[in-house]
Amino acid sequence: MDNMDIEVLRHSCSHIMAYAVQELWPGTKLGIGPAIEDGFYYDFDRKEPFVEEDLARIEDKMREIISRDEPFIAVKMNKDEARRLFSDLQEDYKLELLKEIPGDEVTVYRTGEKFVDLCRGPHVPSSGSIKAFKLVSLAGAYWHGIETNPMLQRIYGVCFEQESRLQEHLRNIEEAKKRDHRKLGPQLGLFDIYHEEAGAGLVFYHPKGAVLRSIIEDYEKKEHLRRGYQMVITPHIMQAGLWKTSGHYDYYKENMYSFPIEGKEYVLKPMNCPGHILIYKSRIRSYRELPLRLFELGTVYRHEKAGVMHGLLRVRGFTQDDAHIFCLPEQLKNEIQGIIDFVFDTMKVFGFDSLGIELSTRPEKYIGSEKDWETATSALEGALKERGVAYDINHGDGAFYGPKIDIKLKDALKRTWQCATIQCDFTLPQRFGLVYADADGSQKQPVMLHRVVLGSLERFTGALIEHYGGSLPLWLSPVQVILVPLKEEQAVYAAETAKILETAGIRVKVDGRNETLNKRIREAELEKVPYVAVIGGRETENKTVSLRKRGAGDLGALSRDKFLELLEQEAGERK
Repeated sequence: MDNMDIEVLRHSCSHIMAYAVQELWPGTKLGIGPAIEDGFYYDFDRKEPFVEEDLARIEDKMREIISRDEPFIAVKMNKDEARRLFSDLQEDYKLELLKEIPGDEVTVYRTGEKFVDLCRGPHVPSSGSIKAFKLVSLAGAYWHGIETNPMLQRIYGVCFEQESRLQEHLRNIEEAKKRDHRKLGPQLGLFDIYHEEAGAGLVFYHPKGAVLRSIIEDYEKKEHLRRGYQMVITPHIMQAGLWKTSGHYDYYKENMYSFPIEGKEYVLKPMNCPGHILIYKSRIRSYRELPLRLFELGTVYRHEKAGVMHGLLRVRGFTQDDAHIFCLPEQLKNEIQGIIDFVFDTMKVFGFDSLGIELSTRPEKYIGSEKDWETATSALEGALKERGVAYDINHGDGAFYGPKIDIKLKDALKRTWQCATIQCDFTLPQRFGLVYADADGSQKQPVMLHRVVLGSLERFTGALIEHYGGSLPLWLSPVQVILVPLKEEQAVYAAETAKILETAGIRVKVDGRNETLNKRIREAELEKVPYVAVIGGRETENKTVSLRKRGAGDLGALSRDKFLELLEQEAGERK
């Protein structure tokens, strides 16, 4: 079954769910019910809240409707007829949707004698076509996603063409719950979000989380410098005029935090590009300096709505590994290819071997000429083709200032996470009057590339936690080794061993608490520490440690030198 067919199946399943809800609770009003990745949802307006126990009742009613094998019948009608129909049904949200549909003709779908929905389709032939589904969760959702609108009740479901695929997906859902970074992050002492005290979408890294973040940042800095980037740092606030020049103020204002200072409007930066542009403009540039690659671990702030924030994946303050490359037109393709290689190399280092790539083209709202858009799109597509990389085209999903390549990683559960983006931009250089002196002395406009490799470090950290289920590889683990002396007499040897490991750059902790050995080992396992080294009288006498490895159990006795050699080799191989 191709993607279009499975979307049709899932959309049809959402209709059957709505049909079942209205049979069980007459008078429930319908919002919208689209197909989404792996499933579907439908939004309902009902006086009483749904509870988890209702999902089983709805599923039973859906199976009853499916067993009746009732056809999906498309009916074309003009808007006046549709208004009368949905007025009689008291479907207020459908009447509102009618106002938003262009033209005078609409399609409604009937299923059975009573159920009717405003929908352009298509749908499966009949309810009996639906075989494998499951309702999985409840949530609240504002109508049209606007906080001043009524809060509706959303029911999520999953649907597949085969029962075996459904069961596999349900197993993955259960595994995903165990790996949820929102649970593991605080549990492992990595981060927390203090919604009530500090505000939603603002991340606090605890000591272990700060260590993990530093490891990621250190890798990024070294790798960028090795690949010819120059590091910069720009302010967190800048005057609004800068964002008006860039176009962000007109196209992105609702997501920006602005405030007055001494009679002037300032903005918390939502992006890093204008700051890098000012650095480029700080002096006359020669063609010999290009490509100029400016890199920043830049923290940005975006006003995300309360309903869309989710752990580290969608926050209001986050840091990007942001770079902007200013280059000659003839250098463009090589620069794009270099970024693609950079992304693939980096993802492999962090343990992500499967990537999905999308080329996003011109959206409805854009700035710049069609010719520049075509040139930029051609350069991005050409780089992908020359690298022999498979990709999909995402029509109309480019940034307002240029087309882009999005690279998404796939984790251990085959879920996709947005990470890298490469955006080609002829527009901002023009708006800011960027030039370089060419070989003949004439002034010409450079091409600008916006790119991130990991993207939001917050989102990437969430992806890492869930990919590894919190059991980070040795090189990323905030605490790599816990030393457990059995008795107080072994404390000196444990401290000596810790000093040797720390001097070699190993992150080590000594657990000398007056607790049982089993309890201390168990707590180290819960902290998902890669190695636990037990130190008793024999180990102290022989200058060894008794080693336990996460996931492998007891490795026996090892000399300190051999243990250090093992750690250095494993960390060096980034395993």
